[in-house]
Amino acid sequence: MSKIAITRQDVELLAPAGDWDCMRSAVANGADAIFFGVEKFNARARANNFRMDELPEIMAFLHSYGVKGFLTFNILVFENELADAHELIEACINAGVDAVIVQDLGLVKMIRELSPDFPIHGSTQMTITSPEAVEFTKPWGLERVVLGRENNLQQIQKIGEQAKLPMEVFVHGALCVSYSGQCLTSEMWGGRSANRGECAQACRLPYDLIVDGVQKPMGDVAYLLSPKDLAAIDLMPELIEAGVTSFKIEGRLKSPEYVANVVSKYRKAIDRYFDGDSSTPSKEEMRELQQSFSRGFTHGFLEGTNNKKLVDGTFPKSRGVYLGRVEQILRDGVVCRLEAPLKRGDGIVFDAGDPTKKEEGGRVYDLRRKGVKIEGEAGESWIVDIVPGRNDIDLRRVHVGDRIWKTNDPALDKRLRQTFETDKPYRVFPVHVHVIGVAGEPLKTFWTDVQKGTTVQVDSELLLEVAQKRPMDQALLEEQLGRLGGTLFQLEQLETELSGDVILPIRELNSVRRRAVELLAGERPKPPVYERAAGADAASASLGGGARGPAHGEGPHGASAAAAQPQRRAVTRGEAKLTALCRSLPQVQAALEAGVDMIYADFEFIKQFPAAVDAVRAAGKRIALATPRIHMPGENGYHNNILRLQPDAVLVRNTGALYFYLRHRQENPDAFHPQLIGDFSLNIANHKSVELFLEAGCDIVTPSYDLNIQQMVDLLGKSMTDQLEIVIQQHLPMFHTEHCVYCTFLSEGTNYTNCGRPCEEHRASLQDRIGMSHPVRVDEGCRNTVYNAIEQSGAEYLSHFLELGVSRYRVEFLEETPEKVHEVIDLYNRALRGEISGTQVWRTLKATNQLGVTRGQLVK
Repeated sequence: MSKIAITRQDVELLAPAGDWDCMRSAVANGADAIFFGVEKFNARARANNFRMDELPEIMAFLHSYGVKGFLTFNILVFENELADAHELIEACINAGVDAVIVQDLGLVKMIRELSPDFPIHGSTQMTITSPEAVEFTKPWGLERVVLGRENNLQQIQKIGEQAKLPMEVFVHGALCVSYSGQCLTSEMWGGRSANRGECAQACRLPYDLIVDGVQKPMGDVAYLLSPKDLAAIDLMPELIEAGVTSFKIEGRLKSPEYVANVVSKYRKAIDRYFDGDSSTPSKEEMRELQQSFSRGFTHGFLEGTNNKKLVDGTFPKSRGVYLGRVEQILRDGVVCRLEAPLKRGDGIVFDAGDPTKKEEGGRVYDLRRKGVKIEGEAGESWIVDIVPGRNDIDLRRVHVGDRIWKTNDPALDKRLRQTFETDKPYRVFPVHVHVIGVAGEPLKTFWTDVQKGTTVQVDSELLLEVAQKRPMDQALLEEQLGRLGGTLFQLEQLETELSGDVILPIRELNSVRRRAVELLAGERPKPPVYERAAGADAASASLGGGARGPAHGEGPHGASAAAAQPQRRAVTRGEAKLTALCRSLPQVQAALEAGVDMIYADFEFIKQFPAAVDAVRAAGKRIALATPRIHMPGENGYHNNILRLQPDAVLVRNTGALYFYLRHRQENPDAFHPQLIGDFSLNIANHKSVELFLEAGCDIVTPSYDLNIQQMVDLLGKSMTDQLEIVIQQHLPMFHTEHCVYCTFLSEGTNYTNCGRPCEEHRASLQDRIGMSHPVRVDEGCRNTVYNAIEQSGAEYLSHFLELGVSRYRVEFLEETPEKVHEVIDLYNRALRGEISGTQVWRTLKATNQLGVTRGQLVK
């Protein structure tokens, strides 16, 4: 892999802060930038978070230390929240926030209507995983993109080389098993959307693996979707050379000790690289990282996909440092061969292999060394008796063979707290001082804050006198002007121009120094000033009335902008059209027979597409081919194959694919161009995002699955409803993941190159704690989607949608038989013709479906 030239000044260490202690901890331990949220609109609703009115204080504190502050706005914004979102962005601009980290492209549009230069970072929730996805964002002037955690080093470098936009990459902390921005599990099961900062961590729950209808014995492996934690500290050289400029640490729900620990370790790793030191982190450093929080460490996908290393499967929570196994149980303790240091007062837990049951744990009261030191392949170990606190642990519940973990190290925590629980400044900055002195005039001093680049002039209030005995010299001035202890500054360079033997009282020199420090310190927190867009007030007013951005002419990708006012003409009975998404050829045939306006083919393998196209063409109907939900570098062959089949439309599921088709339109104006239908996975949650995608070039868009019925009605009330399609029935796609269940648990291989393709021979599902079995399907890129076992229907709300002008409705099938496809399509067609009500559709579905049917997120 060839190197990309990166300098120390290019690199940023980005740390999390869930509260003031964490923010101080990050600054004290070497972070270059902090990301934090306020009480609304961020992806960590459970964090303490800050208040909007604290923004000026936060930014003044950070800027005084030369640290940048990024506000996380990385959730979807619903229609009724746009005014509050506008208020928060205004507050960010006024407070000098250095950037906002944004998921919702509608919010991006709104920000640009307020300011053309206020910095925006594309959140990992945007699911940006390819150069094309980066290119899609460029008309809106994003300053940086946060890549998906599934990108490997080669892909990261390719994205940087092709897209030429600064890249931010996660290097440490918890991993989501699902692609960020594409997980709907919490939304489906608890109305707590991951796209709203309310993830319920369903991936950390136990599941049984069902293969071809039979439960597969898994031993003590139960947490099939719970990844280990990311720790890429030893890959920092490779990441820097791949062109990454911002290294992000996850953890806004973590403690200030965690922040201090992780930030300080990664600061050292970055500095080692630029100092030419090729050494790797020590065993002790890695143990300390594990101590703060660890479910076991992994490189994630950075070195490529290795399904065997991503998920341990035996526990879902932080364990800390592995100590060894119980070898003997004594009257007052246990015998263990220690593989890591242990002290009196440390916390331990005994792991019997079932985290769902109460585990014995407590403090170490005493250690009795056996004095036997063993050299092994894993290094040194000692045999010791561990004596727990008398009332901490019930030794009757501990077994020989149980694993022992060190869960807490009070001495380490104390050392970490001392880094930020101090009255001393966390950092000091070099100043250069230039002194000019002439007898009979004030002493002129010029103080330059080297890092900030600001200079202040401070003149003495007394005039210089001719010295009779000991005139001022370089040494005296260095001593007096350099007394900067307890301030943010240290004297790095002093230049003097003294004419003759002159002198000032020492107290006057001290006064000059104090005034200079005060002025310099006052310059540091000054916020940047951002430009306001012409018509920003009108943009604000439009939040109440749905006015558009660029209403005429060319959109940002060359497509015509939609009309100025949303069209909301009610759709009459019989006027609405039904489309059907099918996942097998028999379903396609059944849908054609049942009579639908268009077929969407969404097959696991692209080689199955031609047969579907032929069948639909033969029936004289229209067909759309679906893209995968993810677009990685080098995957455009899939889309070229779609274009060769010349479908009537493409169901586009990510911005990278959308950019590919839009660019094809621009570069080949005389070629065949399918209609572009933006799917639910574009996360369209407000009229601003509807506008953005229609202006970009989509012909039709699908609202997000995150909307409940009121939020859907709010969006429809301000949108071009004649260009919207609502998915009225489907099995909600909950997890969408690079982690392959088939490869991990049904194969000896590590990825698609050596797994033997068990997905072509078997059907797997994940059975949850209440016995529901959720199908797992594979796409062309070997990514898994876990679908909800129970179908979701919005049939009861059909009349609302028709009144608001929606004329396109989609039903999606998963494993339904041709007979079931017939039945469902017939029900909805009858409802759209006005022969039966939506409520009757609902009741029929609930009565005939084996598992019933749910309203899903629509009623949350």
